Amino acid sequence: MGIFKAYDIRGLYPSELDESTAYRVGFHLVGLLEAKRLVVGQDMRTHSPGLADEVSRGMRDAGCDVIRLGLSSTPMAYHAIATLDCDGGLCVTASHNPGEYNGFKLCREGAKPISAANGILDLERLCAGEAPVPVANPGNEETVDLLENYADHVASFSAHGLDAPKIKVAIDVANGMAGNALPLVLARLRWINADIMLADMDGTFPVHEANPLKEENLDGLRELVKKTGARIGIAFDGDADRCCFVDEKGVTVSADLMTALLAPEFITEPGTRVVYDLRSSWAVKEEIEEAGGEAVRDRVGHSFIKATMRENGAVFGGELSGHFYFKDNHTCDSGMIAMVSVLNLLNEPDNRNQPVSELLKDIRRYHSTGEINFRVEDKDAAIADLKSRYKDARQDELDGITIEYGDLGDPDWWWFNVRCSNTEPLLRLNLEAVTAELRDKGRDELIALLGTPE
Repeated sequence: MGIFKAYDIRGLYPSELDESTAYRVGFHLVGLLEAKRLVVGQDMRTHSPGLADEVSRGMRDAGCDVIRLGLSSTPMAYHAIATLDCDGGLCVTASHNPGEYNGFKLCREGAKPISAANGILDLERLCAGEAPVPVANPGNEETVDLLENYADHVASFSAHGLDAPKIKVAIDVANGMAGNALPLVLARLRWINADIMLADMDGTFPVHEANPLKEENLDGLRELVKKTGARIGIAFDGDADRCCFVDEKGVTVSADLMTALLAPEFITEPGTRVVYDLRSSWAVKEEIEEAGGEAVRDRVGHSFIKATMRENGAVFGGELSGHFYFKDNHTCDSGMIAMVSVLNLLNEPDNRNQPVSELLKDIRRYHSTGEINFRVEDKDAAIADLKSRYKDARQDELDGITIEYGDLGDPDWWWFNVRCSNTEPLLRLNLEAVTAELRDKGRDELIALLGTPE
């Protein structure tokens, strides 16, 4: 796959993406958005400052004014784009990828995402064309320090005052961008007593990848939780738009179960809508509906979730990948606001003496495989074969193919989804069943059809 992907632009630096690419992306984003003023943020990778400089130069050569944020998490860049007088912008980041990668996450006005469906492929075509010709009257550049403002915004999601009982937590910043705003947020929320590891921003990621979906990257956090007696552990990814959790025993809490736990906190009246992605446990839908809300099932990917939330007026959304979305955060994802929301729940009077594992016990009522990846040469043919093989089951094609057998509550109920990755040349399998035995049987059956997992 090239560097122009479904949700962002991302590749190896400098072999796939360099300053020349950055200049062209900046220049042509102006034309794509008919922009007069754009925002540029950057993460802590060693090559991000130079790439941000060239993005800005490209924008200004196209006649656009530029607001430079300097160091910025992706959620802070979203906040800037949503609140400042501008036509959109981008953050220079490669998210959770290792330090040799870099890229760009792009937005229109109001922090509406630019994806392959509404602009990234147009940028790819434009960037492959003739060299840009600077306009006669270039734009100007200004620097805006939004860090304190952003910390205030995150802290505004706190449900507890300064006199609330303290809650002990462990946090792995993973040397990523969460380290930029986290100290300021915690200074405002003194009821959070945090032990923090890998707090220094370091774009070489010297200890482990800033990807909390990989179980091995949570090992240090598990140790910190047990050593400090924390009620919960929180791990951020590189650009801080995602976070993942482990309970007080160090057991991973999958993001769909955290969505199920959090959703009732946002359902303030009957029919309140919450969006979740179709890989999530059936427990998510059940918990939303039991709390009086309306569960809206959606395709995988932040651009789809955000659009569906806006269309439906949803207040909250969650994905299995660790993205959590909030209407009051410009309908954007934020790992740090997810952290505050979870700690709000844990520090409610009825929950203060409850271990996280106990709060999740009933939600962990089904048995899932987690996401399993397969490198398949002809992905479309593989999905078509599954559709034919399981033709006696209920099926839908919202995203890939979802197959369901039996009815919820039956002893033989199970389901799976297989979909093409939007970011890698892979098929992704998620499977859930009413028993562990049925889960393992279905998993083995699918592995026999799709090949050796990655």
